This record gives sequence, structure tokens and C-alpha cells, in this order.
Amino acid sequence: MHSVGLVLHPRRDSAEAVEAVLSWASGRGISVYGNAQELARLNCAALPLSEEELGRRVDLLVSLGGDGTMLRAMRLADGQRAPVLGVNLGKLGFLAEVDVPDLPTALTAIDAQAFSIEPRLAIDAWFNGRTVTAFNDVAVVRVPGNPSAVVSVNVSEQQFVSYAADAVIVATPTGSTAYSFSAGGPIVQPAVEALLVTPAAPHSAYNRGFVLSVTETVELVMLPTSGRLAVEVDGLVEGYTEPGDRVRLRARPQAAKVVRLGRTTFYQRARRKLRLTDSAEIP
Repeated sequence: MHSVGLVLHPRRDSAEAVEAVLSWASGRGISVYGNAQELARLNCAALPLSEEELGRRVDLLVSLGGDGTMLRAMRLADGQRAPVLGVNLGKLGFLAEVDVPDLPTALTAIDAQAFSIEPRLAIDAWFNGRTVTAFNDVAVVRVPGNPSAVVSVNVSEQQFVSYAADAVIVATPTGSTAYSFSAGGPIVQPAVEALLVTPAAPHSAYNRGFVLSVTETVELVMLPTSGRLAVEVDGLVEGYTEPGDRVRLRARPQAAKVVRLGRTTFYQRARRKLRLTDSAEIP
């Protein structure tokens, strides 16, 4: 490994974690880079790059923050050779692999090639002349004060089901533990190549979601009785739709790579971080 890129949480104090990376790299002749604007908040020796260069030039991206920072790092790594190591500075940090005290040990293991890669699927979405990419989910969401999301879900150009709901969520397996989970969707192991469609607070007689193959396209059609909807991409509003608009989505497997060190399994992380409990009927 010759270079490491840092992706920082916009508000949380990342100085300790940044110093840990710099101290580890300094004795090994490894260059440390970061986004120029983010580094301006810190007095450190990391070298500034633009976000585009950061994704292209480094051998490893280190995400310092929570799940939102990890998703941003994955977008920078999209289509690039660098995998992403998640370091948790937040509360949940479901996507993170290590905490700050374990960072030097983790970097040493990665430098020695003692790690595995977990490929992550992305969703590309097209609407209103725009193209956006999500690693968690794309959702059409009712705008407060407007009527419900009344949406037809077309699969491979065939109408399948229509929902009247607060939102309709199309999630990756990575995003199965995020918005889709809170709306009642299943937990899906990240290595599974599939898309999840989940309605949030549906008012329809059919109130369940479903799972699709990544070979199928999905189109969300805003029906005439639908209200104005926000298009949320990984939790950020990227635009709005009106009745008659369409959002077309396609899965893209292996868009980014996440570092796993083999310390815990997905199921152990899910059980601990989502605080899953067994049935009260089980002694």
C-alpha cells in the first residue's frame, strides 16, 4: 500500500482518528490524502486533493464518521480500485468495521493483505433528466402537507403493484438495515445481489414489499392522484416528482468494495447494532 485517502464526517471531531492514520503511515512511507475542504478544518499533515482525485489516486479510502460518511466514501470508490475501511466515530456505525482504538492494527492488517473484500451493489436512478447513484436506497417520499405517494411499480416494463403510502423505497442489501428496515423490510446479507421494494406506512390492501433480481429494471410511476414527492437518495433529497413523472432504476453489482477483517460476521453486527431480540416466548 502506497497511499491512503481520508473521508471525514462534516461535523464530528475526527482529529484523533486522523492523527492515528498519520502516525501509522509516517513510519512506512505511505502518503495520506484528504479532501482539501475537509482538511482545512484540521491542522494536520495530510495532503489535499479534490474528491475526484481522491477516489482515483489512493490504494485505500478510510471513512471516519458514521454510516453517512461511509456511503459518501463508497460513492468516491465507485468504479475505482480502492476499497473502503469504515471507522466508527458515531453511535450506530452499522457499516463501519473498526473503532478508533483499533485503527492502527486494522491498517497494519490491510497493508499485509490480511483482509477480505465485500463487494457492494449500487442503484443507478434516472429522473427528470438526472442520473444519481445510491448505495443504500432510492425512495419517493410524501412531502408534508401533500397527498400520499401513489406509485405504480413496474418491473422489467410490466406493471406489478401499486402502493398508496408515505413512501416507496427501493433498497440494496446494504440499505436493508436502513430506511427499508424501519418500514418493515427484511434484513439482507450484503453479498446477496437483489433489490428490495418496501412501502412505508402503506394504505393499500396489499401492504408488503418484495425482492427483485438485479437483472430486472424497476420503474416508479407517479400516478395521477399522487402528491408531490421528494426523491431521496441515501437519505438526501435530490429532486422532486409530480404526478405522471417516472423514476427508472437499475442495480449495478460490485460498484464498490468494503474492507472486512473477519472479526465479526454480518449477523453478529446486525444483532448487536440493531439490538435484535428473540421472542418473549423463548426461555
